Amino acid sequence: MSQQKSDYIDDAEIDADLDQVPGDEEVETTVENLEANGFDVVVVDTADEALETLQSHIPSGVSVMNGHSTTLEEIGFVEHLSEGDHDWESLPDQIWSIDDDAARQAARRESQTADYFLGGINAIAQTGELVAADLSGSRIGAYPFAASNVVIVSGINKIVPTLGDALDRLESVAYPLENERAKEAYGVESTIAKQLIFRREVEEGRTTVVLIRDQLGY
Repeated sequence: MSQQKSDYIDDAEIDADLDQVPGDEEVETTVENLEANGFDVVVVDTADEALETLQSHIPSGVSVMNGHSTTLEEIGFVEHLSEGDHDWESLPDQIWSIDDDAARQAARRESQTADYFLGGINAIAQTGELVAADLSGSRIGAYPFAASNVVIVSGINKIVPTLGDALDRLESVAYPLENERAKEAYGVESTIAKQLIFRREVEEGRTTVVLIRDQLGY
């Protein structure tokens, strides 16, 4: 079942000032600085265009894994990976078909080295840095090195002026919402256990950021 911010917003106290849709000038500055830091950037107008971008960006025959991402659910990618018309190797389908807990956990670790790993991000600084955190690290573990290619998909509402603001957004927007989701989905509270500041991509063409001109995810 697809989960969206609206499912949790009434139960979470967030800093709405760090969840606004920025203007064109702020988006343009962000794109310039992300590219200067080694990230490839694609800007699209709608969720449908984002899904089309992913479909065309990921080549045939590769292994594909995704970390949990409300944005990927909202644009329809999670459903497409599991049920859509493609010839990728869907690692999530393989993983969640494993009954043995230890074997499934081992497969999850191995999936970090997928040919293409997709996920969201919790904040993007206009200065060109990405900020994300996990409880387990099963999403951000792939971002720095493990996966051959990384595709990060984000609504532009996650763009904030500085790296300090991005760290604040993680604490005061993303975490409260994720905590509500975790309580509903798993029956336990979440925590910011493992945190990543992705300042620069040094391998040309490895990491692509798809920015959607919409308010998506958290």
